[in-house]
Amino acid sequence: TFHLYMYGRYTQELGVYAKEEATRLKESEKKVSQPSRTLEHDDGCCAKCKIGPFRWLKFLISLIGEDWIFFFLLGLFMGLTSWAMELGIIMLQKGQKWIYGRLDSNGFLQYLGWVGYSVALIMFSAGFTQIVSPQAAGSGISEMKTILRGVLLKEYLTFRTFVAKVISLAFALGSGMPLAAHSLNVFMYMYYCMLNESRYREMLAAACAVGVGCVLAAPVGGVLFSIEVTFTFFAVRSYWRGFFSVTIAAFFFRVLAVWYKDEETVTALFRTHFQVDFPFDLKEIPAFAFLGIISGFGGALFVYLNRRIAQFIKKQKLFNTFLMKKCLVYPVMVTFLISSLLFPSGFGQFMAGELTQNEALVTLLDNRTWTKDGIAEEFDYIGNARVWMHPQVTVFGTLALFTIMRFWMCALAITMPVPYGAFMPVLVIGKMCYFLSLFLFPTKGAAALSGAVSHSFSTVVMVLELTGQISHLLPALIAVVLANLVAQSLQPSIYDSIIKIKKLPYLPELGWGQHEVYNIRVEDIMVRDVQYITLSCSYRDLLNILMKSRLKALPLLKSAESMILLGSIERAQLQSLLSQQLSRARRLQCIKERGAEEKTILSTESNPPSNNNSSLQTGQEEGHIQVRGHWRTHALRFTLVDLQITDWEARQLDERVNFNNCKINPALIQLLECTSLHKTYTIFSLLGLDHAYVTRIGRLIGVVSIKELRKAIDGSMTLKGVKVAPPMATFRNSSLSSSQNETTYLQAVRPPEEHANDAPKHVC
Repeated sequence: TFHLYMYGRYTQELGVYAKEEATRLKESEKKVSQPSRTLEHDDGCCAKCKIGPFRWLKFLISLIGEDWIFFFLLGLFMGLTSWAMELGIIMLQKGQKWIYGRLDSNGFLQYLGWVGYSVALIMFSAGFTQIVSPQAAGSGISEMKTILRGVLLKEYLTFRTFVAKVISLAFALGSGMPLAAHSLNVFMYMYYCMLNESRYREMLAAACAVGVGCVLAAPVGGVLFSIEVTFTFFAVRSYWRGFFSVTIAAFFFRVLAVWYKDEETVTALFRTHFQVDFPFDLKEIPAFAFLGIISGFGGALFVYLNRRIAQFIKKQKLFNTFLMKKCLVYPVMVTFLISSLLFPSGFGQFMAGELTQNEALVTLLDNRTWTKDGIAEEFDYIGNARVWMHPQVTVFGTLALFTIMRFWMCALAITMPVPYGAFMPVLVIGKMCYFLSLFLFPTKGAAALSGAVSHSFSTVVMVLELTGQISHLLPALIAVVLANLVAQSLQPSIYDSIIKIKKLPYLPELGWGQHEVYNIRVEDIMVRDVQYITLSCSYRDLLNILMKSRLKALPLLKSAESMILLGSIERAQLQSLLSQQLSRARRLQCIKERGAEEKTILSTESNPPSNNNSSLQTGQEEGHIQVRGHWRTHALRFTLVDLQITDWEARQLDERVNFNNCKINPALIQLLECTSLHKTYTIFSLLGLDHAYVTRIGRLIGVVSIKELRKAIDGSMTLKGVKVAPPMATFRNSSLSSSQNETTYLQAVRPPEEHANDAPKHVC
């Protein structure tokens, strides 16, 4: 299916994916374990000459460290890729302007060329994404939050996704749509990170930092931003890795621009010339605070508008079904609408529709005066700034119209099923401070609005790195803090909103002032009917459990009477045990064993007796034995192959399961039934768990998964924001009644020995 942002939902069964991953890893282990002939076993001087450099290279790698080499190559590769993408995007954007200029003799042809160019590029971007890797659509940060929470999304960190991301994103940005590339390579070459599962989260953290910081040439802000928007708890040991890799990437990204003569030297991406000796006055602090509050409301409105657009289209069933069949119709419709409004000779002349994202940022960050005493004609327009001048509209009117139109255009554009980023368009919209504060505080407004949309404070550092204005750190920080206070109290971040729309398995944030979450305990939200296996279970019991559930792992108990939890076994391991028990090789082995037994019986019976009998009697007996042996051979073959396979499988299924060749995970996270909801949430977030078992003196009494935890957090909030759920009895009854209509991750059989109606006892 085509994963559109507006109605997309990740429906891949995680159990099936876990099975495929286990099979792939098992095959790779077999390939590695196979003995291979190395150069050391070869004879001759050529082999010795080849061994020497390899040994020195291995020695150097061991001295430097394999991780640092990987992160250096990652930064170098991403710097080259980002620079090549930037070059391609600029060429595509210049192509649209060239077509517009060449058709200046005919206004209708200009319109067709302008709109048709954008539509063609978006069609290619959406089509290429759909064919190569539908998972590449979107910014990817929402999915990265889910992956870092411990949930694997199928084919999301593959080389195909990387290729689709790079190529489709270049064409999407070249079309002139209000999109950005800050998430360009959040997936960057993550295929190799998958091979090292011990450093999985650390490599993902560094990769996210490179994807954000490299494109914006903001190493410090990129690392901080990636941590804020993807992690709940961050390992400090990954800090240096992220800074190292993103510094290499940003350095090569800027050096290549100088080498290609796009820049004179390595400077800030958007240079400004604000006053440094006296950057701001204390009297302007209230203006900064007011700007932050306004930006907070603007960020919350942006997230709300984007979610309402997605939900509106999702509720239109006929339209939704049509879009699922014709996957390119929706991006074409959106692109046609936006490009028509941005047409420079049409409505776009009133809002600088001719400018690209970067050109608009450069002109909006210019500190030269655009108007004097309200008379725009006295301003000396230079370069792209001339686009903001119109004989019928003042500069303030152009800026206001630009802000309003870009606001809803960006919210609509990021619903298209193409790779995109939302940071840069929001940054451009944040320049509304030119209109609100009379051109005094551009960096503060940009940082405040982008921080309000993403619920992050690192946007201050990113904006200051982009502009090179460190002297405005304090006022920008004041604006961002107030903007976050307002936005977080009204709406979730744009990335959390996308997670809810796509229904990805992710834990919501605990709201402010929810002290009652300490009173909700695990026993009130856990699933009591748990599927499990025991040491004495048969293969038939194992087959029934696997057929009933789709769990990724099953708890292993000592016995159904004691309910002592010994560990857990992955579903792939259990499926492997079952397939080996009923495998064709085992069936053939059974046939061979029976054949050997029959031969032994025949040889015993064919021996002549010790007494002396006539030759005629001996011949008759031999003939009888030969006929009987021939009949038995054919009967055995006919019976085993055609008639008794089902009986043989039934006997095999009745045997007791042998767990000696199975990997059992004994290090389980076990919770007590009196553990609070707040502590449970912290454990899940810190360790990246997707489920945890609840025990009482080592006895399994329930299980808690992300689904139950998310329901508890959402159920403890009302529409007003801070009130918590009703008393425990009401909460327990409501949770049990709601679970009757919905399937949960853990449905199963509770042993009859447990008293279902007994109230759980607190054991702390």
